Amino acid sequence: MFVRESVMVGGRALTLETGRLAKQAHGSILVTYGETMVLVTAVSSNDERPGIDFFPLTCEFFEKTYAAGKIPGGFFKREARQRDEEILACRIMDRPLRPLFPDGYRRDTQVIATVLSSDKQNKADVLALTGASAALHISDIPWNGPVVGIRVARKDGELVVYPTASDLETADIDLVVACSRDAIVMVEGGAAEATEADLIDALMFAHRESQPILDLIEKLRGAVGKSKRAFTPPALDSEIKEKIKALVDGDLGAATRVTDKKARYEGYSTLKKKMAEALGADLGAEKYASVEKLVKEEFEERKAHVVRSFILNEGKRIDGRDTRTVRPILCEVGLLPRVHGSSLFQRGETQAIVTTTLGTSTDEQKIDGLMGETWKRFYLHYNFPPFSTGETKPMRGPGRREIGHGALAERALVRMIPPSDQFPYTVRIVSETLESNGSSSMAAVCGGCLSLMDAGVPIKNPVAGIAMGLIHDGQRYAILSDILGDEDHLGDMDFKVCGTANGVTAIQMDIKIEGLSRQILVDALEQAREGRLHILGKMLEALPAPRADLSPHAPRITTIKVKPDQIRLIIGPGGKTIKGIVDQTGVSIDVEDDGTVNVASADSDAVKRALDIIKGLTAEPEIGATYTGTVKRVADFGAFVEILPNIDGLVHISELAHHRVERVEDILKEGDTVEVKVLSIDREGKIRLSRKELLAAPEGGVPDGGDRRPPRGDGDRGPRPDRGPRPEGDRGPRPDRGPRPDGDRGPRPDRGPRDRRR
Repeated sequence: MFVRESVMVGGRALTLETGRLAKQAHGSILVTYGETMVLVTAVSSNDERPGIDFFPLTCEFFEKTYAAGKIPGGFFKREARQRDEEILACRIMDRPLRPLFPDGYRRDTQVIATVLSSDKQNKADVLALTGASAALHISDIPWNGPVVGIRVARKDGELVVYPTASDLETADIDLVVACSRDAIVMVEGGAAEATEADLIDALMFAHRESQPILDLIEKLRGAVGKSKRAFTPPALDSEIKEKIKALVDGDLGAATRVTDKKARYEGYSTLKKKMAEALGADLGAEKYASVEKLVKEEFEERKAHVVRSFILNEGKRIDGRDTRTVRPILCEVGLLPRVHGSSLFQRGETQAIVTTTLGTSTDEQKIDGLMGETWKRFYLHYNFPPFSTGETKPMRGPGRREIGHGALAERALVRMIPPSDQFPYTVRIVSETLESNGSSSMAAVCGGCLSLMDAGVPIKNPVAGIAMGLIHDGQRYAILSDILGDEDHLGDMDFKVCGTANGVTAIQMDIKIEGLSRQILVDALEQAREGRLHILGKMLEALPAPRADLSPHAPRITTIKVKPDQIRLIIGPGGKTIKGIVDQTGVSIDVEDDGTVNVASADSDAVKRALDIIKGLTAEPEIGATYTGTVKRVADFGAFVEILPNIDGLVHISELAHHRVERVEDILKEGDTVEVKVLSIDREGKIRLSRKELLAAPEGGVPDGGDRRPPRGDGDRGPRPDRGPRPEGDRGPRPDRGPRPDGDRGPRPDRGPRDRRR
């Protein structure tokens, strides 16, 4: 059954369509907004995958280059592995969808979003989330939705829903929000040091704007929705549950209070083995084997119950802290001698070593996406090796988690990097997680900030990050500052907030319950602000401000400006000139179209030599300045001297010496080096030079024959006192000179050499 429904959002129609495309999928939705179109499908297996203890959900997001009228680059000319931006869109879909599937659902489920058309203004990631929600909601797959993906930005002080790419260029808040009917369930975004109140307003605005879209999804389900599959999760009988409770609850209280993670997990393992032995003896080996997986799950449930009750009843946490205390912090900077900037950041049992590397514009990352070709001059890479949690796993490159955490840390710091006209460097940060017990992404933020400062990057303000948690039993709640890994796993919220002392720069929130009220959001953001300021204070004790000088191993970039039409002089034919400068000096040279020239090298002397060459290539003559030039050509009336590359001027014969010069060759010959002074430059760029001006005048004045008049200046048409005035209107021959013989263009003995000007 074909159905298409629309609603006006942000001044444009958002359209959901089903029944025309991909009809064999269990749910299929085509989302259209502007001229951006995304096809989203949902399929779930009818059979449970045996032997697993997790929900096998896969969310995929693919941008087809044909959607923007482009052909893929490279040799293969087809879309290959997903780009980071596509993987981040997958996470935007996965995070709010996953908690809404029923507990115990173990059937392979796949949601695929394919961008079919892109108008390069309306982003497809939030449209994919809305389409995925609608596809699941109208399908027979058990799922407790719907939700809506909505992007909110603040531009010129006004909140805008579904902002365009142009809007986002100047927006100071950019949030992706997933909303249910009653609450906010996921947040991802950044801001330019926004206040907590500003963020709350933006989140509430997003929730209000999402309601008409939720109505649209419900309308679509009413028209074509299928009955949901019957699903009853496997469960232990109550008698076995009571036995497990009696066996483990008493000892779990003591085990959860062990502050050391390794010792605590050893205590859990010992208690689990003790429980298994007791139940095996009680139930019999065969029956125990049939319920072993459910028994282990029940153990985790009892552990969660004990920890959560302890926090809500006594206000104490696993490691003995109260709900607001941040773990002990250790900060070191400059510990790696050869890198440009380095730091070690440790908070409790979470530790990261973070480095900053400075490069030139040739190190910028090229992004070739549907929205157009862009370049990144700041990027942060987050690594999470298995030894950081005492595990062994294959290492096959960054996974979705690493890419997502790196993007969050990058978003937290990027607005603090100076613009390229003030700091013409490409900046790369790498965070290596060495130990992990919660909040390793926030360690990347804090350590990344310190490494930037250690490298001498003049950041706007220092940035810190903190991960907040939540325990909520439906009536009471406790907000936890700086959560441990167990508190993340057992809690109801993972809320990461990054920012400066002035405001928030990045935020990420995932909710495991149905949603958060405004009051919980307000309390969580305020408690996060207190924790962030505490962490910033500890960081600034290690390094109070960016270092005044760059690392001696970092390239020195010196920027000069030349006229755009002089770029060809630096590049040379086929790049010959610029290659010669690089080979001669060893520097790196970047030339922009506007005439900006960046010269980079760790060797300051090499930079100076290269700059001298470039300045020589692009210098322009100045009146009154003295130059050492080379005679390029000799004529009977003077010599042409090259004073700068490809720039020459005329030394008239009268300007060669104080005495009378009969032949130019008596003073200068081609190839001679001569020092000259610029007398004038006319409007056509012709240059008059003088050698005589730089010579000492002879004693006793000018010798005979040395009283020639210099060439006339521009516009000089006055009388010549050595000839006498012409009668008014007289343009005939001068009887005091006599007529020239035909073809005679040589010197006139009756008046001396002709005054020819170039």
